[in-house]
Amino acid sequence: MLISILSSKNFLKNKEFSNVILFSTASFISLFGTSVYNFAISLYVLKLTGSGLNFATTLVISILSTILVNPFAGVLTDKLDKKLLAVITDISNGILLVGLYILTTQCALNLSLIYISTFLLNIFSTIHGINIQAATSNLVSEKKLISINSINKVIESSSSILGPMVGGIIFAFLGIRFFIIINGFSFVISALLQLLMDFKFNYNNDKKNKEQINFFTDIIDGITYLRTQKNIINIFGILIALNFFLGLSIDVPMPYIINNVLKLGTNFFGIIEASFSVGMILGAIIIKKVMNNYSYQKIIKSTSIILSVCMITIGFSAIMHYKVYNKIIYLIYFIIIMILAGIAISSIDIPIFYILQKTIPDSFRGRVLSIGISIAKIILPIALILSGTLLDLIPTYILPIISGIGLCAFSILYIRFD
Repeated sequence: MLISILSSKNFLKNKEFSNVILFSTASFISLFGTSVYNFAISLYVLKLTGSGLNFATTLVISILSTILVNPFAGVLTDKLDKKLLAVITDISNGILLVGLYILTTQCALNLSLIYISTFLLNIFSTIHGINIQAATSNLVSEKKLISINSINKVIESSSSILGPMVGGIIFAFLGIRFFIIINGFSFVISALLQLLMDFKFNYNNDKKNKEQINFFTDIIDGITYLRTQKNIINIFGILIALNFFLGLSIDVPMPYIINNVLKLGTNFFGIIEASFSVGMILGAIIIKKVMNNYSYQKIIKSTSIILSVCMITIGFSAIMHYKVYNKIIYLIYFIIIMILAGIAISSIDIPIFYILQKTIPDSFRGRVLSIGISIAKIILPIALILSGTLLDLIPTYILPIISGIGLCAFSILYIRFD
């Protein structure tokens, strides 16, 4: 009897460990392949047309398709088998890219094909992303939930560093068709690995999931549920505020300050951008230990204030350039800022998604996550447009400083969990 109990426990541990390994491998293959492909396709569009507008159009298509599909992705996630949906969406992306590769043997890859394939890829990827975000808490026990979220953040950040590096090297020697077929196969491999995963390792069966799909009613049900959950609304409020202040203070003003005010050059700018991803990796590595010793509220509030200080210091660099002229000093200055900012964002994101995954019941998780993420994604382009407009009207240092003060005030006054 004792032997059977022990073997049962070992079996569960092995199953959970297997889930973590398969999840990590599938995520890395898929995210790295996509990162390389996205970088290569952007270079190809610029090379093909020489137009920044055409490149911007591909980004707009990506954002719009994500926002439009998110609510429907949440319904599909809640109503369909998560494993089946994960496999179907990855296979669909694989078939789409392999089909695009075959099509380019007969005709040249033009803008129309790029726009259509980008739109469809983002639809399948959005559904897959929401589905995996909702399914993560079903793959492992609650004890391992922080670990798997941290691993995923490390993989995302590593892919964002390595993807452009590898993409740039390969693009110099091989054609765009190579990237298309490689990314197509990466999705297929990811789907096969997900077939081996147990998506119901930590799953509470809910009869609501077996109801028929009615998109309008199901989305309204998700909104109704969300409106009754003050704590979850507060958490989404943090994500929305972060997107707004980051868009307003870092995404547009920082590149402008580095390239136009300080004139550090593209090489230094690339190093500074990579520092941000390094910071996110460091944050993902240390967050589990931090969460064992401090409350989620204290971690999120403290790191939000650290992030606000980073924003303010970006603004101060535009003031300092009148007295400090050494480019190496500015490089070190921005590397430190971006590493700290990356650590702060990881230390905010991971606890937030851990709370959401743990708190929201399985029958509503997909819809609630999709609604919150959609609102946060809508806020970012608004902040970017506002930031770009204001940069032409006011001194460059004002936006980062005002945004940092705004985020600091928000963190002190707003961030609290009931």
